[in-house]
Amino acid sequence: MFGAPGRRAVEARLPALRDELEIDFCVVNGENAADGAGLTAKLATLLLSRGADVVTTGNHVWRRRDLMPLLRTSPRILRPANMGGPGAPGRGTTVVPAADGTPVAVINLLGDLFMGSYAHPFPLAEQLVADALSEAPVVLVDFHAEATSEKIALARLLDGRATAVIGTHTHVQTNDARVLPGGTAALTDAGMTGPHDSVIGVAAELAIERMRTGLPVRFHPADGGVRIEGALVECGADGRATACETVRVEVP
Repeated sequence: MFGAPGRRAVEARLPALRDELEIDFCVVNGENAADGAGLTAKLATLLLSRGADVVTTGNHVWRRRDLMPLLRTSPRILRPANMGGPGAPGRGTTVVPAADGTPVAVINLLGDLFMGSYAHPFPLAEQLVADALSEAPVVLVDFHAEATSEKIALARLLDGRATAVIGTHTHVQTNDARVLPGGTAALTDAGMTGPHDSVIGVAAELAIERMRTGLPVRFHPADGGVRIEGALVECGADGRATACETVRVEVP
């Protein structure tokens, strides 16, 4: 979700969209909700009130210090499990009941390639999924990563164990939604809820100026072409995915 346009889209459409698509469980990545970088406690609470069951984050999670107390106390706000040392606030996994009461585990991980120096996600992902399966039949992994190859590789690694491995971070929805042979739904990137008349959410002229000149430019969100993007996954009682498709909804 990107900036105020993305937030307004979620406020306006998510509750009804859950009913229209018969969604039992909804995860929203709020990484860029606060003016395009990070998430505030107020916005996290808003997302939960408008239909998100769990809010995940990414590499900007430490940008807004007022989020820290909520990270410590709320089981529904996640930060990447491999981001932050001992004593860092928050958690990278949670288990929350779906609308029908089924326990759903959500795991938030940060990629290794081009994302900074953090614990490698692959061994941790395997351990976290194994732990989650002892508590919930449905396990969703939000893999916040830059490289398409890394996202595909993690989905393949977890095929048959996780219900879904959905990529976030690049703000560009990919055209590869599928169910892998072992029953894991996979999508390289769920896309962006926010303004698409932009450069991945940023006012185009500002992004172009930085790229042309190499000079620092203060970014702010664009405001045109707003839509909600994501992935819709169906699964059985055993947690194996049966369908995976992209979602794209224009928001006037």
